[in-house]
Amino acid sequence: MENILDEIAKKRIVPVVVLRNIADAKPLAQALCDGGLPCAEITFRTETAVDAIKIMSEEFPDMLVGAGTVLTPAQADQAMKAGARFIVSPGLNPTMVKHCIKKKYPVIPGVNNPSDIEAALSLGLTFVKFFPAEASGGLEMIKALSAPYPQMRFMPTGGITPENLHTYLANDKVTACGGTWMVRDELLKLQNFEEVKRLTEEALRTVRS
Repeated sequence: MENILDEIAKKRIVPVVVLRNIADAKPLAQALCDGGLPCAEITFRTETAVDAIKIMSEEFPDMLVGAGTVLTPAQADQAMKAGARFIVSPGLNPTMVKHCIKKKYPVIPGVNNPSDIEAALSLGLTFVKFFPAEASGGLEMIKALSAPYPQMRFMPTGGITPENLHTYLANDKVTACGGTWMVRDELLKLQNFEEVKRLTEEALRTVRS
């Protein structure tokens, strides 16, 4: 698990993808890779998720492909069987998290309050998704939560934009950010993968600035 979390930390940005058309899986992965960010969290919000993970992980073996919005142990098993390398959930469901830990799946559950963090710590986790980030108080909330729980590291997701990305990543408790702006719905509907690539390159310049 630590190796995967180290890889996420190096990427600094995890594109969060809601893929509706399976034909978009390969060109989207290509655009992200060409933009310098071979990474994607494919959410289980559509029926294409499992097939998209399989296509991306097989066609782009060096790409860090994960599964998001995973709510059940069965979905976690489906995702990992398809080639996902990590599991992300919007909340902390102890049953699902314990299942992932038992099967040695890298898992990043969502939290946004002290009780969630204590539940994560009790399960041996020190890296969590902070969701929904902006609606839950944003960076100020992360700073507040970090005071009593200094060992915890966060991946804020939800409301992350090119405008606030650098501010989040400048905080030493933020390992990476999850974002949708470079893979947003309208770009995928238009199959505008050149714009996906451009926005990805722009995001990486922000990370490195």
